Amino acid sequence: MSVPITSRQFVEIRVGTERLALHIQDIHEIIRVQPLTEVPNSKPYLIGVINLRGKVAPIVSLRKRFGLPEAADTKATRIVVVNYQESMVGLIVDQVYQVTSFEEIQPPPERTGGTDHGFIEGIGKSGDELVSILKLDRILQ
Repeated sequence: MSVPITSRQFVEIRVGTERLALHIQDIHEIIRVQPLTEVPNSKPYLIGVINLRGKVAPIVSLRKRFGLPEAADTKATRIVVVNYQESMVGLIVDQVYQVTSFEEIQPPPERTGGTDHGFIEGIGKSGDELVSILKLDRILQ
């Protein structure tokens, strides 16, 4: 049984070893990693803020949010800036793959890899790989 999802276009990303996807309409832009200003006494996964053309944008580490081990940034590491509640939030991801669409989206299993199943909206297939579609609002709560 498929899950009804209005948007069928997604941006595929990688966090750790997990292949994930975000709805394309939620994405404002994708930028290279830049120096962050730390925010004291914030949630552990809120790793800092950046100045994005005069606006302050909080930056969330998806590795920390998903309880994955930390890793050094690489040339492929990016900040995916998303629109959330009339502001912008940056998500640190290990790699951005491509824009894709899924013919069919399956409901998530009870547990998907190391990622809390509450963060997963559905599962799509890209080639031979399964891709977990993320619930942005749940991640940013």
